[in-house]
Amino acid sequence: MKHRSPTFYAWLSVATSIVTIVLKFWAYAVTDSVGLLSDAIESLVNIAAALVALGVLTYAAEGPDEDHHFGHDKVEYFSSGIEGGLIVVAAIGIIWSAAPRLIEPHPLESLTLGFVLSLAASIANALCAWVMLGAAKAHRSITLEADARHLLTDVWTTAGVLAGILIANATGWIRLDAMVAIAVALHIVWTGWSLLSRSFDGLMDRAIPEKEQAKLVEILERYKAQGYDYHQLRTRQSGRKSFIDVHVLVPGATTVDAGHDIVERIESDIKAALPHIEVLTHLEPLEDPRSYEIEAAKQKPAA
Repeated sequence: MKHRSPTFYAWLSVATSIVTIVLKFWAYAVTDSVGLLSDAIESLVNIAAALVALGVLTYAAEGPDEDHHFGHDKVEYFSSGIEGGLIVVAAIGIIWSAAPRLIEPHPLESLTLGFVLSLAASIANALCAWVMLGAAKAHRSITLEADARHLLTDVWTTAGVLAGILIANATGWIRLDAMVAIAVALHIVWTGWSLLSRSFDGLMDRAIPEKEQAKLVEILERYKAQGYDYHQLRTRQSGRKSFIDVHVLVPGATTVDAGHDIVERIESDIKAALPHIEVLTHLEPLEDPRSYEIEAAKQKPAA
């Protein structure tokens, strides 16, 4: 499946958020349900997050420049962090709105129309999130993934709110409307915290996933079996890109041309297995003790 640019999906998220805001506040207006109000408040966060994602993806699409030699991809972690923070803020707002209704519950009105409006908004969010998750995987974009998961959180929020409203209406226990709203708020706090944690990991140059590391080591071990060696293997993720730094050791009698051919083959094999990765190799002679000085310093116990 061919995917459009990341910014296209950010615009799609903005458009979907506008539609759902209109539908959800309309549903709240006709029902006076604090549960639906909480759902509408979260939609305000959706459009704020979508606009942040749009700005970030536009900036990240710019190539390397004089001040950013590795590009701008890492800015995506700021976007997912901001989105996680906005989700937490939305949860606080929902609890603030719902708490008074626990003390003084209000009767619910026009539930059929409110239910239909909220259901339509939820379907729009679900479809948009499904499309964006596919794009996030294709582009390796944590920003698109964060926005998509935020929309999915909104879908589950709406489902919980509507279930609570139906039960409250059937049983006459109106306070359940506010209780569901607070439960939803506590649930989305977890989503917000998860996004914040992933953003922090990304900003700390976390290593590439274990499955990708295993592929990388498998390739290097193949060359080791041919009489070469490697050490000082380091990896890091930066937005949709990943970087590998490794020292390749060859026999000292190897000519410059032959050594260059070896590291070119290694880099080519790595890029074939992991296309999103940029590889930096450093060539060293197997027999030279200086090739192992850094490795020995790492293994030496601290004084």
